[in-house]
Amino acid sequence: MDKLTAGLIGSHIQKTRLPRALKLLCDEAGIGFEFELIDTDGITDFDFNAKVDELRQRNWSGVTVTHPHKTEAARYAGKYLPPEIARLGASNTLTFGSTLSAHNTDFTGFMSAWRTVMGDLLPGKVAMAGAGGVARALVFALVELGATDISIWDIEPGKAEQLATECSGPCRAILPAQANDAISVADGLINATALGMEHAPGMAFDANHISPQSWAFDAVYTPTNTDFLKACHAAGLECLTGFDLFCHMAIGSFEAYTSITTDRLSALQKLADLRPES
Repeated sequence: MDKLTAGLIGSHIQKTRLPRALKLLCDEAGIGFEFELIDTDGITDFDFNAKVDELRQRNWSGVTVTHPHKTEAARYAGKYLPPEIARLGASNTLTFGSTLSAHNTDFTGFMSAWRTVMGDLLPGKVAMAGAGGVARALVFALVELGATDISIWDIEPGKAEQLATECSGPCRAILPAQANDAISVADGLINATALGMEHAPGMAFDANHISPQSWAFDAVYTPTNTDFLKACHAAGLECLTGFDLFCHMAIGSFEAYTSITTDRLSALQKLADLRPES
């Protein structure tokens, strides 16, 4: 590949660091780079399928997909959705080439980030807020990592129940009103909602119930040090950040786009320069 031509489809993506991350990796590999942001915020009639068709006609290498379009990306892939991605029900990377292919580098990225930061620690009992696209990847990754119980809740009725039903593992849906009970007995806490992003301040957890756990993860990476992670740090929890996931996800996306295997340690060192200050 001489040039990577790609983009990002999602809502509220203007401050994403993905283009800078992919450019760093392309520069290291001696590949040209062109990237376009397709921000769907406020576009009520956005046609995901039509847009991806257009990008394929423009001979793009592929496109990265974020909230709220990851399940649409999986549906778009259809028969080209690999079984290991189909079970997740969400894709965050579509590569074009001669044949369409779908990937979920949230799933592989979380697995890699966990092992890099947490080592051999087992997740244990997990309390997770949110049941959207990234939550699907996290649930299946947690099962792979050996989680013994995963309690999931979401403010949108039915979403947590659907995710718990589709995940073959120790997953159960609870009502938001039951969240504090699950948090109090959990080993780990996960924010898989948009709360904490600059356009959606706040946190999905009651800070008064954060302290007996051992670890926490926030899928939000801008800012990196969210109110949720600040509370977890203050309580002495080991924290995995959204930026940790972002770096491993970016590497996975680059490898999916280019079929080039990176030196992961070297790539992580380069991507560390992109960490937000706050």
